Amino acid sequence: MVTVTEDRPQMLAEEFERIAAAAEREGVRMEFIHGRLGVKAVPDGDHDEIIRWLMEHCMQHRPDLWLYPERGLRVEQYRKGHAKPDGALATKGAFAGQGEWADPGQVLMVVEVTSYDSDTDKRDREEKPVAYAQTGIPLYLLIDRDTCETLLYTEPDGGTYASLLRRPFGRTVHLPEPVGFDLDTEPLKDWVR
Repeated sequence: MVTVTEDRPQMLAEEFERIAAAAEREGVRMEFIHGRLGVKAVPDGDHDEIIRWLMEHCMQHRPDLWLYPERGLRVEQYRKGHAKPDGALATKGAFAGQGEWADPGQVLMVVEVTSYDSDTDKRDREEKPVAYAQTGIPLYLLIDRDTCETLLYTEPDGGTYASLLRRPFGRTVHLPEPVGFDLDTEPLKDWVR
């Protein structure tokens, strides 16, 4: 049995891209993080409402930015990882001319909303904070519907975020620069099981 490590991934990034494109046509979303192939759950209606709500806040407070849903990003420069965050906040036009898997250099914040699947713990709470920090994305906002809280990761420093702020739904969360506005998370209580 071959051990999958960051140095020895399950497959090459090019192979992943071919498989992911075929899976997407069948309604399955895939990611390739830390050398491992992962399947991402299809969002439910409450998940979509959370993204809509966040989009509205971004448009109100930062009309110069856009929250791109499901934007494929190349993460993990040295291991050619690929992730599709639920939202990638960047300046309007940041991804023009880029393919399915874009350079994350202009992304100010990535957003994930947990899904009710068995993989969400490892994917959203363990693997993605590391991948996004390694890539240098300034903010990672995790809306955790299992624990009914927001987790804001800031200050990327190599393979980790130096700061983590946890707030229960209903509390205001300040998104620091380069985003720079507050989120009243009270409405999130309506979109959990």
